[in-house]
Amino acid sequence: MVMIFCRFEHAGRISFGIVEGTHVLCLKGSPFDAYTKTEEVLALAEVKLLHPVVPPTFYAIGSNYKSHIIERSKVKAVAPKFYDRPRVGYRANSALIGSGETIVKPRDAGTEFQYEGELVAVIGKKGRNLTPEAAMDCVLGWTIGNDISERTWQKNDPTNLRGKNADTFKPMGPWIVTDLDYTTMRTQVHLNGKKLHDFDTGNMLFTPGEVIAEISRYNTLSPGDVIWLGTDELPVNLVPGDQIDIEISGIGKLSNQVALEVK
Repeated sequence: MVMIFCRFEHAGRISFGIVEGTHVLCLKGSPFDAYTKTEEVLALAEVKLLHPVVPPTFYAIGSNYKSHIIERSKVKAVAPKFYDRPRVGYRANSALIGSGETIVKPRDAGTEFQYEGELVAVIGKKGRNLTPEAAMDCVLGWTIGNDISERTWQKNDPTNLRGKNADTFKPMGPWIVTDLDYTTMRTQVHLNGKKLHDFDTGNMLFTPGEVIAEISRYNTLSPGDVIWLGTDELPVNLVPGDQIDIEISGIGKLSNQVALEVK
């Protein structure tokens, strides 16, 4: 049964809820632990959606779509390199924002300020030394991520402290949807209303199960962990004032505007 879990703010409190049409059924507890349904129902339009989870650990894989690797290698004027195992790193929770919040471009950022629309697996139960098949049993559901990157910083800063982890660089949302088949999804990216990308979400070099299993060989997965699964095609540059929308079928739309940092 498909369920839509959201994390929201209303009247000064943060809660989890279940989205049903245009309303949110408020929960006591969270989908990552025991929860009960309350009698409180709010209009979806009246709540502020937050990024749907504060992950214990925030994982991300790069180089997981063939054409993205090829196109990025052309930009760098190097031969494309396809890895024989998932290359997984970490991202900062402090960079997370929700749908509808503003991506802030730092004043000292360069022109290569780019997005990447990504499918995100959200872990629902603890796991270690998993097979790819067992890894999928640990997935609570799916959400959408926008991996904002400042490419000059990324190239010159091997830790990605600025290039990928600056404040607001990781929009995620709008919610978590359970019981979906990622192999049937499509990812679309619109910039200022114009469609730039439309690709098969499941056409990955390493499947979600393989990525999660690789992580679990060395790291214990915990409920609420997120794994961002990479992007396809080649992004263009963002500038202040842009509206970037990432839509994945079955999940919904992650929408954010870009603004210049104000000092």
